[in-house]
Amino acid sequence: MKSLVLEKCLEIVKDSYPDYNEDKLDEIRYGLEAFYLSITKLVAIFFLAYLLGILKETACLFLAFNVLRLSGFGLHAAKGWMCWVSSTIVFLVIPYFCRILALPSTLLMILTLFCEVNLLLFAPADTQKRPLIHRKKRVLWKIITGFTGIIFTCFILTTQSTFVQNILLSAMLIEGALVNPFVYKIFHLSYNNYKTYVYRTEQN
Repeated sequence: MKSLVLEKCLEIVKDSYPDYNEDKLDEIRYGLEAFYLSITKLVAIFFLAYLLGILKETACLFLAFNVLRLSGFGLHAAKGWMCWVSSTIVFLVIPYFCRILALPSTLLMILTLFCEVNLLLFAPADTQKRPLIHRKKRVLWKIITGFTGIIFTCFILTTQSTFVQNILLSAMLIEGALVNPFVYKIFHLSYNNYKTYVYRTEQN
């Protein structure tokens, strides 16, 4: 099914842009495959969340996490099955505990501030396949991620909703883990991949 969908999409691209070479088509194929896997995984997880009665919780965590992920980036699973396992744990197990868990206010504050400092120090983080080679963009993404984390922190420390606190803190914890160099080291992945590239944009 995946191969059929990808080939059909590539045929449309080839017809629309006949001047694209094989390197460009390979790049598009990689992007289409990543998009396809993301969509199918998302549909499956949301369907399971619906069956488990935690669709609202899963949707809220997914939204909060991706708000941080858009500018913070971070590591990706090296293999497809690892992505499925980690995504299932993150978006089906954690939302359940967000619904029932109530942290002491002191612990909540410590964890929230730790997460914000972690994001300020290490976001954005790149991968070998997607190095963040432009310095100005890295600075911009760091500012956006840090500011988003501050907004999350303010909501966590001021809202009376335990559920909102848990969702936002979980999103910060997850994204914080994905940008932390120690986690990269655990999975034997290279960190700050942009440093291995020589590019002209930073000389302007």
